[in-house]
Amino acid sequence: MNSTTPGASTNTTGPNMWITSNLENCMFSINVLFGLPTHSYIIWLIVKGTGSGVASEFFNLNLSVCEIGACLDFVFFVLGNWIFFLLLLALFFQGFAITGRALFQCLICVERYLAVVHPVTFLKYKPLRYRVICCTVAWIIIFGSCLVCMFTLMSNNINAHTWFFSIQFILFLSIQLFCLVAVLRALKQSGPGERWKKREEENHMKRRAFHLILITTVNMVITYVPIIISGVFIILKKHYDLAYWAPGVVCFVLAGFVQPVLYLHRADEVIPYFIIVATVTYDCDICASEII
Repeated sequence: MNSTTPGASTNTTGPNMWITSNLENCMFSINVLFGLPTHSYIIWLIVKGTGSGVASEFFNLNLSVCEIGACLDFVFFVLGNWIFFLLLLALFFQGFAITGRALFQCLICVERYLAVVHPVTFLKYKPLRYRVICCTVAWIIIFGSCLVCMFTLMSNNINAHTWFFSIQFILFLSIQLFCLVAVLRALKQSGPGERWKKREEENHMKRRAFHLILITTVNMVITYVPIIISGVFIILKKHYDLAYWAPGVVCFVLAGFVQPVLYLHRADEVIPYFIIVATVTYDCDICASEII
């Protein structure tokens, strides 16, 4: 057992094995060294009440908790060379990286989609209890994914494991792209409230929201498309080679820092996260303030 996929272990051979293995380990080391403090700081900011508080940032809070679990996955994998129980725990924590990140990012995208495209529905389901219900279901799915990852990797069934995460990434990426593209289209259109608003402030808000969603869309593509392609290579060739994972792992790890950096950028500038009350207006231009 000498490689990760990401974090999973299996035997592999090839002329570039040493280079790709060290590249992969380097990426996961960066994820641990920078990911743990970054997401811990984000959790502290949200719990402390920076921005709009726990209610509005509940999905981001759960995403950061899940990302910490993904960072611990590699720590357990390394320590598993000496403690076998931690190796099993590392295989279990695979679910946090495979399902957790994509699922909570998907929930955030759906929330933004409702806020901009269907603001009335968004305001109806805005209370914290609905977010708690969604996150509870999400964590049940994540723990189920953790069990599947552990059993498939313990049996060294890499093909089944590859099918498992590839289908998930394709499904979640499709939902996220649909929501993000719909938001981009809505932000490009003029809202019915533009006649009585301050046009300059209105356009500035829409531009910031548009740029944020555009960055998020590109980030989603960079995060999941390369690793999906890597999975397709494994499935078609029916042969595991660590070199197939290198591009996907690099993109998956590095692109994962975009979301927390965007959040920290918003928090540092003390940008208001509160969505404007429904009695004012329901047009997408005002609901875009929930995004920025």
